[in-house]
This record gives sequence, C-alpha cells and structure tokens, in this order.
Amino acid sequence: MLSNKLKKETLIAHLGEERGKYEGAVVPPIFQNSLFTFDSAEKIDDAFSNFNESFIYTRGNNPTVKIVEEKIAALEEGEKARLFTSGMAAISSALLHFLNTGDHVVCVESVYGPTQRFIKDYLGNKFNIEVTFVLGTLKSIEESIKLNTKIVYLESPSSGIFSVQDLSAISKLAKKNSIYTIIDNTWATPIYQNPIKHGIDVVVHSVSKYISGHSDVVAGVIVSTKEIIDQIFNREFSLLGGKISPFEAWLILRGMRTLPVRMRQHSENAWAVIEFLKSHKKISNVLYPGYESHEAREIVRKQMNGMSGLLSFEIDTDFDGTIKFINNLKIFKIGVSWGGYESLAYAPIISLSKEMTKERLEASGIHPGIVRISVGLEHVEDLIADISQALDKINLCEV
Repeated sequence: MLSNKLKKETLIAHLGEERGKYEGAVVPPIFQNSLFTFDSAEKIDDAFSNFNESFIYTRGNNPTVKIVEEKIAALEEGEKARLFTSGMAAISSALLHFLNTGDHVVCVESVYGPTQRFIKDYLGNKFNIEVTFVLGTLKSIEESIKLNTKIVYLESPSSGIFSVQDLSAISKLAKKNSIYTIIDNTWATPIYQNPIKHGIDVVVHSVSKYISGHSDVVAGVIVSTKEIIDQIFNREFSLLGGKISPFEAWLILRGMRTLPVRMRQHSENAWAVIEFLKSHKKISNVLYPGYESHEAREIVRKQMNGMSGLLSFEIDTDFDGTIKFINNLKIFKIGVSWGGYESLAYAPIISLSKEMTKERLEASGIHPGIVRISVGLEHVEDLIADISQALDKINLCEV
C-alpha cells in the first residue's frame, strides 16, 4: 500500500493500482460490467453489509472507477472521493446533500453560470432555498450570514473574472457559525490548490476540464471526509443515479497520468501569452490570478502554488470589434469549455447579446471587449501569432 505522503506525480502513477490482481498489466483493465456475482448467499450478504465499499452493482462501486477516485482523493488531500457523470451532477449533489427547505446559501457571484442558476432558480423555486450572492470578500460573506445559512459556496479562482477568496479565513468564519463550505476547485486543479488543507469541507471539480485533459470525457467529482462522501453515496449518488461509466473513468485515468506535466505547460504558455498581451496597445486589461494587477495577489501566494492556462483579457474595442477578433482566430477555436489540450476562445457577448441589447450590456458593466481564452498545449509562438493577427484585423475605427 503506497503512502499518500508521496509526491503527486508518484501518486498519480501508482496509487490504487494493485497490478498483481490484473496479471501484472501496467494499465488497469476496464471493468465494463453492470453487476458482480458471488459464490454464495453468505458472500453477497457480507457485501451488502459493507455496501459503501463492496462491488455489487456498477451504479454503486466499480474497480476501474474506484482507482480514479482514490487518486483524486489523495491529490486533493481528502479522505475520499466520488465520481459523477458531470461537474454539475457533482455540484448539485453536494448542494442537495446539505440543504433542506428554507435554508440559506451564501454564494460568490462569479460562480459558474449553471451553478448559479441551480441555486437561485431550481433550489429557490422548488425548495424555497434563499441565496445571497456576494463578491467573495470575508466581509461580504460575514455580513450575509443569517441564522438559516447552511452553506458558503466558493469558486476560487472563478473561471470568468478569476476572483479569489481567502479560503482559510472564510473556512474559520464558517466553522464558527456551524456552516459548511463547498468550493469549485476546477481552475487550479489539485496540483496547484488544495482547499481542504485550508479548512474547506467539500471540494468539487469538473473533471471534464484539466483532470481529464483531452476533451473526450464529461465527468465531475466530490472530495471530502469519508463520513460525508459515504453519506452522499447512500443518498444523492445512489438514489439520483449519477454514476460514471467504467470506460469514462478509464479515460480519466489515462488523462491523469500527464496532469502535472500538462499543467506546467499550460501555465508556461499562459504566462508567455500574458507577456505579449500586456504590452499590446489594443489590450486594456488582463484578468489572471497572480498577474501584477490582480487585486488578490497576496491571497494567491498564500493558498496556491501554480497557475493554469485559463485567462481573460479586455480588448479596447466595441462589441463588433470583439466579434471580429473572435471570428478571425485560426488556431484558437471558438468553444465554451476549457482545460483540454487544445486552445479555445469565447466572449460573453456571443451569448449575452442575443438576450440583451448593446445598451443594456454596457449598462450592466460587462466590458464589450472581454474575451476568455484557454491556452492549450500548442507551441506558444503560434498561439501568440494567432492572437496578434486577429487583433490586427480590428480597424482603428473600432478601437
């Protein structure tokens, strides 16, 4: 049995893989079966008595899935993890687990859009859950706590404007008030940030992003204490049926092998792109944790040890100029996700402008030139050249 104190690169390569059981195969097999059989009634009865750990039916536990869960739990420095069919399945299950009718949630306003809608619209309308959206500062959270507050929901850094929350301070405040904390840690990955070390109760990820890394899997995960994960397994996981398939788990396992190496390259490429952007006359701002103008640089230094490849920047242009920039990118493809090997670009106005007039967009405070890019693993000189030529297409009359 490997120690969880080994370095993360070693844990990813070996933890949970009992190769002697699989004829010495260096890659674990895919247990693509729906159920497991037993030699006797007594043995299946014993399995049911240890339902949370036994292999009985793949809607519950599966050997291929379990290997991935053990690795992610170790990387996040949590006791246990549970994989789900999507990031939203993990997020919604975590929230549903702790909330009851009439409870209150304090949530940072920059969280992932579907998460915001799930809390505000679905839980609010169906279960009378209250929510207060805040900036994410300790003061804004403290001032929003009520007697019925059950959860403080965080996303740090957030995946749009990259706001950062002080995890240690917020977790202490929450524990003082008997409130659970949940964080979406997708941006930083377990390689660059471990919120449980800072007192956070529950960590969720969209595994579809960096952890898998190849844009061929949709999955999510919850990491926490064994007690909490076992409770979620017996309730939200088992009863709502959000299980992941063994084949998808195997793809995640394959992708995880290179996670530390990929994250270093994503980060290196992102910083090179930022160096180009910050000196370009058509770029008015760069949004990236750790960047020289980022308002929370000290918090970033305290709780993170690296950066990913997702960032935003503001082009000094109008809405039409932003669309023109996006449409002229060649290597960066237009897409809503991020965290894969490929470079992607997206502008909020692409979807927002269908529902709001330009005047209302301007009044909302959304910068007309904001673009989010996921810096992939292509050669960074080609990525910079692609951004440069697209910026060149924006005429002076649009700037």
